[in-house]
Amino acid sequence: MLTADSNVVCNTIPDGPSPEPPGDWKQIISPLEPFLEAVGYRLAAQVEAFDPDISRYADYALNGQGKHLRAALVGLAAKALGKVTDAHVMVAVIIELVHLATLVHDDVIDEAEIRRGRPTLAANWSNELAVLFGDCLFAHALKLAAGFPTPEVCRAVATATNTVCSGEILQLQHRRDFRFTREKYFKVLEMKTAELFALSCELSAGLSPTGIEHKMPLRRFGLAFGTAYQVYDDCVDLFGSETAAGKSLGTDLAKGKLTLPVLLVWERANAADRACLRVLFEEWKPGSLKRLGELLAQYDALKASLEIVEQYLGAARQTLRALPVSNGQAGLFGLADYLARQADALGAAAGHRL
Repeated sequence: MLTADSNVVCNTIPDGPSPEPPGDWKQIISPLEPFLEAVGYRLAAQVEAFDPDISRYADYALNGQGKHLRAALVGLAAKALGKVTDAHVMVAVIIELVHLATLVHDDVIDEAEIRRGRPTLAANWSNELAVLFGDCLFAHALKLAAGFPTPEVCRAVATATNTVCSGEILQLQHRRDFRFTREKYFKVLEMKTAELFALSCELSAGLSPTGIEHKMPLRRFGLAFGTAYQVYDDCVDLFGSETAAGKSLGTDLAKGKLTLPVLLVWERANAADRACLRVLFEEWKPGSLKRLGELLAQYDALKASLEIVEQYLGAARQTLRALPVSNGQAGLFGLADYLARQADALGAAAGHRL
């Protein structure tokens, strides 16, 4: 919903039900249910690894409701190459810990109050505590990764974590900076979001007996799918509903982050509208929402952004053709199709009010 009181851009989207097509997600993960249950159980069990005096924060962070999308990617990639093993479960837990750590820190940076339909760790306790506990999650993930027989998993997790954090830094460096080109935007997305998707696929392949030669195609799938996912998420931040998303929206605006819809307006706008857009971001206030919404609609920013989502999903599907033909590939294709339907639903919801 794009309204001032919901911290989102304009009033063009109704605050309706989630656009998620019923059953689609369940159908994709149905073959993975035992695997995801094992991941959830082991993730929750990590609470015991923390000092008893801070275990309540661990319990709050580790037992939040989420799709465990990166864990699902680990399982789907494993099934595409053969079978899921206990090592895949542990890798999925490690990647989820890294992801949760980034969310805890992101919510501090963005001053977000809601995550997965409930108060963020920072909102419940404090920014200081959230930053430190996010550090604990990073460290614990690396400790688990070091438990593998070879250092390759730990090295890959550490490298990916560095990449993710570096991507966040690059984005922060370019707040309210309209020299931030589309090319730089996609570089940031690949680093801060797509890298963990790529890591999920790559490590999963490395743990499969026949997966070594397929690590790079699966990594490329993760990069393309993860980039599409983040572009979609950036669109949700501007055009979505907090009720459906289950998290604070509009935080990118308040922090001056230039996401793809805004960059597309900048590319397409005349001199007067560019000047208006610059002022809106440099002097952001709640009253700026309506005018920004008008500019986004005038330059058809949502439609153009969702077309780019589909381009990346097309590239993701193409990488799968390098894998051996098997029924296991259906889950990865289904995941790309699922995100495409989510994007279509967001565009359709916007169209009802435009």
